Amino acid sequence: MSRLPVMSSKRVLTSSSSSENGQDVAPAPKKIRKDPEPLKPQAAATIMGCKRPPVAATRAPVSKSVRGMGAATVAVAPSRGVLKQSVASTAAKGGNIKQPVAPAATKAGGGGTTRRHAWDLKGKVSDMEGKIRNYQTKVKSVNQENETLRDTMVQNKMRVAEVEKELERQRSQISEYEKELQALSGVQDELEKVSHDKSALQKELSNLEGKYKVVETLRDSQATELETLKMKLSVQESTLARLQVTIRDAEDTIRSLKETVAQQKDELHAGEMERRRLHNTIQELKGNIRVFCRVRPLVDGGLSKHIQLPASDIKTITLAKSEESHTGKTAETQKNYNFSFDRVFGPVASQQEVFEEISLLVQSALDGYNVCCFAYGQTGSGKTYTMEGDEFEDARGVIPRAVQQIFRAAEKLGAQGWEFTFTASFVEIYNETLRDLLYTGKASKRPEHEIRKLTNNEVKITNLTYENVSNEDQVLGLIALANQNRSTAQTAQNDRSSRSHSVFQLDIEGVNAGRDVKCKSTLCLVDLAGSERMVKSQSQGERFKEMTAINGSLSNLGIVISALANKESYVPYRNSKLTYLLQGCLGGNSKTLMFVNIAPEPESFGETLNSLRFASKVNDCVIGTASANRK
Repeated sequence: MSRLPVMSSKRVLTSSSSSENGQDVAPAPKKIRKDPEPLKPQAAATIMGCKRPPVAATRAPVSKSVRGMGAATVAVAPSRGVLKQSVASTAAKGGNIKQPVAPAATKAGGGGTTRRHAWDLKGKVSDMEGKIRNYQTKVKSVNQENETLRDTMVQNKMRVAEVEKELERQRSQISEYEKELQALSGVQDELEKVSHDKSALQKELSNLEGKYKVVETLRDSQATELETLKMKLSVQESTLARLQVTIRDAEDTIRSLKETVAQQKDELHAGEMERRRLHNTIQELKGNIRVFCRVRPLVDGGLSKHIQLPASDIKTITLAKSEESHTGKTAETQKNYNFSFDRVFGPVASQQEVFEEISLLVQSALDGYNVCCFAYGQTGSGKTYTMEGDEFEDARGVIPRAVQQIFRAAEKLGAQGWEFTFTASFVEIYNETLRDLLYTGKASKRPEHEIRKLTNNEVKITNLTYENVSNEDQVLGLIALANQNRSTAQTAQNDRSSRSHSVFQLDIEGVNAGRDVKCKSTLCLVDLAGSERMVKSQSQGERFKEMTAINGSLSNLGIVISALANKESYVPYRNSKLTYLLQGCLGGNSKTLMFVNIAPEPESFGETLNSLRFASKVNDCVIGTASANRK
């Protein structure tokens, strides 16, 4: 929108007047107030959603110059919301509006166009009115053009809407075409698949036709073969009839053999029972308490001079000792101590030879008899070697060999219908206190144990580990664990002497369901502590206390055996934990074997003599006949 410049109240009048062609007369030069930013005249423009439509070429461009100062400039604002663009912006866009050119000034005193005088206000007003009319005409033409453009715009909008509807319709149609195309592609894939299946079926049909021809050929050959087989079948039927007769005869024979087998099983069972009876009779004839003596070899081999073993008698041993005369007038005299046992083993006797003598006794444990075998002797006489032996096969002792024999015999008896269950335990008696040698927990939490006698006269230990075993290796593993836990200490007799009694018990239960026979027994194998006297062992302090407990329990063992031999009404089993625990294996319903082990060194003569005397007392005992624990 144009601004009217403020004119100075003082004007300089020129002598020249306005020209007749209506051009503006330039005022005389004067000082004027400069506007801050005079706005240039703007042409009317129509703003649309797109570019402005070009002005008709027949329209005359605006060429009137506008005065920069002097008379006021009047502009008509565009109507109906049409925005005007500045002349400068229109020119930049390529419009036809030219920049106003100031009229040429009249030279002083020279000729040229005439200007209106400054006092000719009427003329100037007339000129301005003419300009206003021209501007109004232009504004009308611009408004008309705007109206035309608006109509065109409305039409274009309608066309755009129609085009958008048509575009939406085309898009919908394209979507339908795409769906149809997808359906057709699926049909094409299916068609290809059908074609592939058809070709495969055709190939298969051709193969089947070939096979059919082969089958026809085979059918003809098999028809011929069938005729041949029919002929053979008739022959086989006659043969089958003869075989059926033979089968009936064989069935009669089998039935007779089954009866014979059953009879033989009965005879075998009766024979087993008779074998057990005779075996027990033999053991009773040998004595329910037997004593074996075993002499340990010297470290460098051979036998000491004070021990004599007759070559012709395997049951006799003699200790010879030279004694000086008390008067000193006679020469030294030799005093002999003769002992007789069930068997005496010299230094060269092997572990296998020793076990063969007691293997029949071990067999009695499977027959239902309680069996106890224990080794007695001073420290270092070979008790542990006799009972446990070494890890080598030839050096294995009584316990591993007895376990091996038990399991092998049980396996053989399984063929006769016997089933056995075995339960193993390993306990140590140390200073009259029971210790579980199979305990694997913390030492601080080790439980206490007591010996209890049940109502059926069985002896059990509270809180003791009882392991069910089914083979020899399991038992050997338990024995190794027990050896690690056993109490040992150093004495003058042996660097590592057993300071406790170790008792290995194997409870055996056998059942023969077919014969309704049960048996129950206990195999007890004991490695006793060293039996040397306190003076000999030079034990002091804690070792002295251990030695006192050991000798007390061994003495009570001798008292119990003597009471049993004398048929006393009261047997002092409770005098020691050892005899109380072994009462089931020492009484009349058991078989007992004692190994007395002696050391061959001359300095051990006194302890050897004491051991042989104790063993001789045990050997003189006679216990009543044992009976099997059968149900």
